[in-house]
Amino acid sequence: MYSVTNPATGELIEEIENATDAEVRAAIDRVHRGYVPWRRRPVAERSAIVLRAAELFAERADELAAIMTLEMGKRINEGRGEIGVVVDIFTYYGENGPALLAAEPLSIKGGEAVITKEPIGALLGVMPWNFPCYQVARFVAPNLVLGNTIVLKHASICPRSAAAIEQVLRDAGVPEDVYVNTFASSRQIPAMLADPRIMGVSLTGSENAGISVAAEAGKNLKKTVLELGGSDPLIVLDTAELDETVKATATSRMRNCGQSCNAPKRMIVLADLYDDFVDRLSKHVADYFQPGDPADPATKLGPLASAAAADEVAEQVETAIRQGATLRAGGHRLDGPAAYLEATVLTGVTPEMDAYREEIFGPVALVFRAETEEEAIAIANDSPFGLGASVWGTDPERNRRVAEQLEAGMVYLNSAGGSQADLPFGGIKRSGIGRELGPAGIEEFMNKKAIRL
Repeated sequence: MYSVTNPATGELIEEIENATDAEVRAAIDRVHRGYVPWRRRPVAERSAIVLRAAELFAERADELAAIMTLEMGKRINEGRGEIGVVVDIFTYYGENGPALLAAEPLSIKGGEAVITKEPIGALLGVMPWNFPCYQVARFVAPNLVLGNTIVLKHASICPRSAAAIEQVLRDAGVPEDVYVNTFASSRQIPAMLADPRIMGVSLTGSENAGISVAAEAGKNLKKTVLELGGSDPLIVLDTAELDETVKATATSRMRNCGQSCNAPKRMIVLADLYDDFVDRLSKHVADYFQPGDPADPATKLGPLASAAAADEVAEQVETAIRQGATLRAGGHRLDGPAAYLEATVLTGVTPEMDAYREEIFGPVALVFRAETEEEAIAIANDSPFGLGASVWGTDPERNRRVAEQLEAGMVYLNSAGGSQADLPFGGIKRSGIGRELGPAGIEEFMNKKAIRL
C-alpha cells in the first residue's frame, strides 16, 4: 500500500493500492516498446525535451516543495532548494548531452577505431523518500538524454511526488512509453529484475535494500548502480573562525532533519579544539534547531519522514547512552503521533558501541576527539561505509593531503556534503556501486561500443 501520512501531525491523508502484477508487466511492456523509437530520435531532440523538463520543474517548484513537505516532512525552504538542484541536473544533461555522447576516436595498433556511446534499453529505478525529486533526477535526466527508457518505483510514502514527476516529464514531451511510474511493491522487484526486457537497475536506499536488489540483479546478470547508506566523517584540523565552522557543520548535519546519506554524521576534531567545539556545537544545536512546522519558512528543524523513523533513531540514541556515550544536547523523542526528535549531540562513542559503526539517519551528530592528524584519518576510515567525507582547515596543502588518505567516493574541503550536477556522486565499500551526476553519470547504463575502422 502507498500512503500519504503527514509526519508533522501523524494524519493519514491518502492511501493508494499497489499495482497488480499485470499492471507491472504492462509498465515493462510500455517502456520496452518505447525504447527503439526513443533511442532513434536524435540526441538533440532528447536533450531539448530534458531542457524543457528543467523549465517545468522550475515553474512548479512551489507545488513540488509543498508535496514533499506533506509526504515526508521536508522543510518548505529545503524543498524549494531541492527543486533548484533538480533544475540544475536536467539543465546540465540537456545542455551537455550531445557533447557527452559524441563518439571518441581511438588510435590502435594497426589502424584506428571509434568508441560510440549508445543506450542499452529499458531500466528500472527504485527510489527513496528522503529526496523525492532530486534522487529521481540523478537517475532519469542522463538516461533520457542517452536514449534509455525507464520504469520507476518510488518509495511507498511518496506517491504524490512520483505522480507529479511523471506529469512534469509528460508535459515536457517525454513520450508515454519512455517514462512510466508504477506503484509496484517491493515484493514485485525480483520479478521485474527477472524480466529479460529490463537491462539494468538503479537503487538509492538502505544498505539492506541494496543487498537484496544486487542479489536479484546478479542472478539475472543485470547492471546495477547502488547509492546506499553513509556515515560520513568530518575532520576539523584547525580553524580561524570556530563559531562559523560550528554553524556550518551543524547546518549540514541537520539538513533534511539529518536524513541525508552524505551528511557529516561523525565529526572528528583535533584535541586542541575538541572541548571548545563540543561546547559550542551543543549549545548551537540546542538553541537554534528547534522542532517546528515544516510548512513554516521560519522552522529550522522539521519532523523525520515517519513516526517509525523517529522511533528508530530515538532507540539508537538511547542504546548509545546505555552503552556509555554522553548526551550533550537533545536526544528526546517528542510525545504524540508526529515524527519529531530533538537535534542531538553525542560524545564518547567507542568502537564497542553500536553507534560507532551503524548509520544514524536522523538529526544526531557524533563528535570524536583525535590527538593527531593521523588518528583523525584512522577514525574516519574505521567505518564500513565510504560515501563522502569533508576536511576543514586553514592550510590548503594539509587539507588536500588528508583528503587523499580518506576512504570515500567524495571529499569536500571546507564544506560538508552537498551535490551538484557536474560533479560525480557515489561511494565505495558498503555505501554502494557506481556513480551518478557529472560525465560519469551518463556512462553507467551506456554501451561503449568499439568499432574498428
